[in-house]
Parts: sequence; C-alpha cells; structure tokens
Amino acid sequence: MRNLEVAQILNEIADLLEIQGVQFKPIAYRRAAETVNSLSKPIENLGMYELVSLPGIGKSIAKKILMIDKTGSLPYLEDLKKDCPIDYESLLAVEGIGPKTVKLLYKSLGVKDLDDLESMARNHEIRKLPGMKEKSEEKILENIKFAKKSIRNLLGNILPIASDLKGKLNNLNVVLEVEIAGSIRRRKETIGDVDILVITDNPREVMDSFTNLDNVDRVILKGPTKSTVRLKENVSCDLRVVPEKMFGSTLMYFTGSKETNVELRKLSIKNGLKLNEYGLFRGEEWVSGVTEEDLFHTLGLDYIEPELRENRGEMEAALKGELPTLIGYDELRGDLQMHSKWSDGSNTLEEMVMEAHSMGYEYMAITDHSGGLRIAGGMDDKHINLQLKMIEKLNDKFEDLTILKGLEVNIDSDGKLDVDDGILSELDVVIASIHSGFRQDRGKLTGRIISAMENEHVDIIAHPTGRKIHQRKAYELDLDEVFENSIETGTYLEVNSQPDRLDLKDVYVKKALEAGCKLVINTDSHNRDSLSNIEFGIATARRGWAEKGDIINTNPLKDLSKLLK
Repeated sequence: MRNLEVAQILNEIADLLEIQGVQFKPIAYRRAAETVNSLSKPIENLGMYELVSLPGIGKSIAKKILMIDKTGSLPYLEDLKKDCPIDYESLLAVEGIGPKTVKLLYKSLGVKDLDDLESMARNHEIRKLPGMKEKSEEKILENIKFAKKSIRNLLGNILPIASDLKGKLNNLNVVLEVEIAGSIRRRKETIGDVDILVITDNPREVMDSFTNLDNVDRVILKGPTKSTVRLKENVSCDLRVVPEKMFGSTLMYFTGSKETNVELRKLSIKNGLKLNEYGLFRGEEWVSGVTEEDLFHTLGLDYIEPELRENRGEMEAALKGELPTLIGYDELRGDLQMHSKWSDGSNTLEEMVMEAHSMGYEYMAITDHSGGLRIAGGMDDKHINLQLKMIEKLNDKFEDLTILKGLEVNIDSDGKLDVDDGILSELDVVIASIHSGFRQDRGKLTGRIISAMENEHVDIIAHPTGRKIHQRKAYELDLDEVFENSIETGTYLEVNSQPDRLDLKDVYVKKALEAGCKLVINTDSHNRDSLSNIEFGIATARRGWAEKGDIINTNPLKDLSKLLK
C-alpha cells in the first residue's frame, strides 16, 4: 500500500511548491504522483533504474521516492511544511480553492486556515481580490461547510489497505479466522477507520505481529483482546480478538450500521430475546451468535447482506422474504466506459484491451472523449475515424473478446452534443456527459441531460449527477424527471466506479430502480490498472438494491447489442 502513500506525498509537495509560486516543478511532481498511483506493482519493489524508466519520474524524484520507501518520511517535504505558515490541507479541501488561490488569500488577506477564510468571506473581503466576485465569496462560504464534513477516507483508498492487513493477519498460523467489519464491510463510499476481528488461540502473538506491521506508524493502544494503531496511510485501525462462540454476533455488531443494529435489538426484544455483541440471549441463556446467518434466522429474518444494512427497509423485506438477490461481484461481462491515450488516458488502446482481456471480459468499449472537450484531449472527426479502424483491426486478434466502438461525447451548455449524428450512427456505444456549467440552475441542467437522452444515438448518461466526493457536490437535478426520460428514451444511467465519483450514488440507484430504470456499471478508467475499480461500482449498485437483471452489462453480447441503440 506504499504506492498510495508515496503518491499522496508527491501531490502534497506539488501543492506546497505551487503555494510558494514555484514554476514548472508542481507539474512534474503531479505527473510523477499519477504514475505511482497507477502502478500495478508495489513501489517498494522498484529500484532507481526501474523508477527512472517510468513516465514522469527523473532521478531527483526517484531519489525522494526511495527515501520515502526506506524511512517512511521525506525531509524535503518537512522543510517545505516548515516554510509554509498556512493550514493548506484544510484550505485546499474547500471546493474551488487551489494552491494559487491559497497563496493569493494568504498574501493579500493573511488567511491561514478555515476560520480565517470563513471570517474574510463573511466580512466581504474576498470579493475585493483579483478574479474574485460576490458569487465566488458566497460559494466559498457554502463550500466551507462541506469541507468541514469531509474528513472520511474514500472506500477506494481504504479497502485495499484493509484487505492487505487482513491478508497479513490471515497468514499468521495462529489466526483461525479474520474478517473486516465496520463501514468497509458495508462498502460505504467513505470510511472513518478500519475494524478487524480475529479468532485465535494465541492473542498475544497476534497483537505482537499486528502492532509491528511495516505500515504501522504508531501504537495507540495494545492489549490482550484489542489494539489500536495509526497506519502510515493516516488512518486508524482497531483489531479485536473475539471468541469463536460470539464471532457472528460481534461481527454483526461492529459491521453496523448503528441504525440497523437498533432495529435488530428492537426485534429481539419483541421476541423475548436480548441481542448484543456477545450473542443472542433468552434471559441468561445464550441462544445464538457463532455466525450472522444463525442470528438472522433465529430472529425470523432472511440473511441481510452487509451492503444493505442501512435501515432503508431491509428489515421489513427480510421479515417478508422479499430481499433482492443482489448482483454478484463476478457477474459483469464487460466494461462500457474507458479511455486511452487517444484522449486523456495514460495507456495505449492495445494495453487497455489486453487488461480487459486478462479480466475475462466478453466485451469492452473504448469511449475516448470527443473533440469538444479540449481539456481532456478530445478527438476530432479525423481521429475518431482513425480509431474506429484501429478497433476493427484489434477485433481481428481476439476470438473471446469483442471491442465495441464507443465515444464519450460532451453535453454543451444548451444540451447539444459535440459530435455529428453521422459519426454517432457508426458507433456501438455512445456515452453522453456533462463536464462544465455545473452552476446552472436545476431546470437548465435537467434539460441538458434530457436533451441528450432524446438523441437517438445516445445509449448512456455517464456520472449523471457530476459529483466528486470531497471535491465537488452533485449539481442540482430533477432526478424524477431524469428517471422518467431514461425509461421513455431507453437511455441507461451509469453507476460510475471511480472511487471519488460512485455516481449514481447508492440512494439514487435504489430510487432509479424503483422508478423502473435500467443501469450500467462502468469504471471510466483512464489507465489499465483502474479497470479493477469495477468492484466499487458493483458495491454501490448492491447498496442500492440492484439485482443482476437491473444492470445491462451483465448480459451476454448478443443480448447487450439489442439493448444498445
């Protein structure tokens, strides 16, 4: 998990250099961070020769990476921090504020932290700065509230760390069983900390091994049945040793959610029982608790999958035997949105195809950006046609993978697409999405999406609400109207698997399905390693009660082709 840590440090260096007004270097560090973050192998396995052969990494940055790997810290970064009297991390967490704005706010107004920023905004000082207006000031005030809540980590960042810890603990001979609990097990989009439960006959050895893991930064608490550590990835982890007899009840309790646990306790009381982390009891008599399945069945419930435990009607459905059969993590037959070097991806077309092939997909779609989105290296008509011919040649090389011709077209401020219908008619998959004009009002934004849906060639609306977790709120939409038009036009709504998108979010997935919509789960990958993010999109769909039949890319190619226009 050192890759994530190294990438974060490189990005932090870029932020600090940009705040200082240093030219060119910030771009170099961000490029290196992107390279490290997309690596498929652990950074700690690479030496100087391998590092400098990677795109965007020269000798200077390579030396810093090696030092981070060796010591877990970097004096260069610490020196930059000492020279920066600003709480830049909290300021950069405010949407719309980047390093250059942080520098401007500090130099002009002496803003050092969120409190200073809020004070200056309320006193109407920010609007006086170059490039700032009254509306900018109002937006900053609104986004400060959002930034103060954004203290949880993305599931996509924390799940790999937790899985790595689970694997290390599972490799200990004295560990009989190990499970990740908490909001990670429920696959919530953001995570506070990591909870892990183990069964063992030798707690001391387990705790000694756990507290001495290579990515433990410091030990906060160490005991015979519970230890808490702070990991180098800046997240806390609790490890609990649990007796086998009560493993199921403890797992249920620490999985949560709190609201679901409350409802389970109410149901237990109604049945003359008592439920807690130690088990299910009738008076003083222990009744059940070895497995979650036993507990649910003893209470007259069907087993509730962890992703559903949010007190959104799952208890009632479990009592009636009406829980959905959730889509499985292995039931997608293909990924219908990804990008290559032809637009803003970092891998070649061939590399993306080979990775999709290695995942066992039956089909995939290359959907590079169209020309109207210059910031993403959008293709003009000439390059679109060239790519289509290359896809045809690639298809000749594979018997068990079909590469669909696709494009992600931009929906402009008036709802028009930036590619002619003549070209769109030649494609297998057309994805439309909004990339600008997020501040338009609810009616205008809704109208733009509906206008795109009404184009006969558009198959999918990508990341429909435009949100980026911790970075940008969803724009205002009349989702009921969007869902209605999705059904009328036969246009599918995407569940985007990027860890900072997960859009549609789980509650909107459920709402869309209840309205009768069909969905598609895509990664929107911009490099080959990101294709594995598909599990986060599936998790989000499961949290929204999605079944296999609700997702179009669970279908074999023959049936999918009929569903796409």
